[in-house]
Amino acid sequence: MQTKPILEFSDVKKIAAAAEAEALQNNWAVSIAIVDDGGHLLHLSRLDGASPLTAHMAPAKANTAAMGRRETRIYEELINGGRISFLSAPYVEGLLEGAVPIMKDGFCLGAVGVSGVKSAEDAQVARAGIAAL
Repeated sequence: MQTKPILEFSDVKKIAAAAEAEALQNNWAVSIAIVDDGGHLLHLSRLDGASPLTAHMAPAKANTAAMGRRETRIYEELINGGRISFLSAPYVEGLLEGAVPIMKDGFCLGAVGVSGVKSAEDAQVARAGIAAL
């Protein structure tokens, strides 16, 4: 049996604080979601000025990144490249860039999903959060 690392509550708090700091530094009104490796929501914050829709998009993106073990940018590129049949994949909703999996020693611990600004900027906020670990 293998042993794998997991996210602890203290890790989630560090990620959330760093992601929020990155968003605030850039004056970006976003929602930030952190999920575990099964896509279950561990943290959600909607910063001042972020639209209500972002509070739904961020967790969906994070869930997709965790379950797929890859950045959601890859799914968006597949679809934009013509593979529109991927839109019918079951249990997959967050197919837009803006979520990044949290990887350690080859294991996916979860993901950070962000929504509210340009997709690349959403991903920048997510990466800043993960970098805090």
